[in-house]
Amino acid sequence: MKYLLAVLFGAMSYGVLSTIVVLAYGKGYVLGEVVGSQLLTGCILAWGLAIFTKWRERRALRERERESSGQQPAIIAPAAGKLTWKQRLLLMAAGTPTAITGLLYYQSLRYIPASLAIILLFQFTWMGVLYQAVSQRKRPTGIMFLTLAVLLGGTLLAAGILGQGATKLNLMGIVLGILSAVSYSLFIVVSGKAVPSVHPAYRSVWMLTGGMLLVFILFPPYFLFNGLLWGDLLLFGFLLGLFGAFIPPVLFAVGVPHIGEGMAGILGAAELPVAVLLSSFILHEQVSLLQWGGVGLVLLGVALPELLKSRRRSSSAH
Repeated sequence: MKYLLAVLFGAMSYGVLSTIVVLAYGKGYVLGEVVGSQLLTGCILAWGLAIFTKWRERRALRERERESSGQQPAIIAPAAGKLTWKQRLLLMAAGTPTAITGLLYYQSLRYIPASLAIILLFQFTWMGVLYQAVSQRKRPTGIMFLTLAVLLGGTLLAAGILGQGATKLNLMGIVLGILSAVSYSLFIVVSGKAVPSVHPAYRSVWMLTGGMLLVFILFPPYFLFNGLLWGDLLLFGFLLGLFGAFIPPVLFAVGVPHIGEGMAGILGAAELPVAVLLSSFILHEQVSLLQWGGVGLVLLGVALPELLKSRRRSSSAH
């Protein structure tokens, strides 16, 4: 149960980001300051976790050495924490799509409501299916086609296109939202293949470092020197770094190996209703019953493959 709750809370943490970003924009901060402060604080937290993990590994190694030799051993660094510079650079490169996702997603919030931006970001679900079909040269199953149809229908409802028409939607915001989904699906593919044998704490810290450096190159961190960081930006950056760059990767690393990727995908969908709820209650965005029905359909589409798979397993067991 604790592993299910870990993944659920990790997904819900992602859901609060859009609301925090809109509030930061309301205070006058710009894209580079918001994303830069998020990755800076997230990176500091991740380095703290990596150092703590390293310390625990050293202590465990010393205890094992003491038990085996019966005397006080010398301090030896564990091989698990050793990374070559090639591996570090690979992980840093793998972390750049998550920074690009943040830039595209947060910029889309300047043009479209947060409730719509998160729905567009959620299109990474069918994009992942499409990538898998193309890369493996394998035709999607009937279940996948049904899932994509449910997701598309849910998206049209949740975006409010059927209720108010597409003319009221900002094209730039729509394009940025879709591109953020493309970038996020790329991040999922790349991050899973980048040095998977290394401890998650070490993988995430170098990936975050790579993402932060990319953002700092695109948007030089003047906020570090002009005093902006010591205002509200520090609070917004800390909250975004905590809920976006630190808590979810740690909780997913703890929970996903125990509950499986299928169940993790279902629980990960909790991000969507949390984001829409906060947009409605905190940002006071109008979310109609039709749109809530679309959110429900999107969640059903995410869960459908795993639910049908579980049903087939239970039927074959009987």
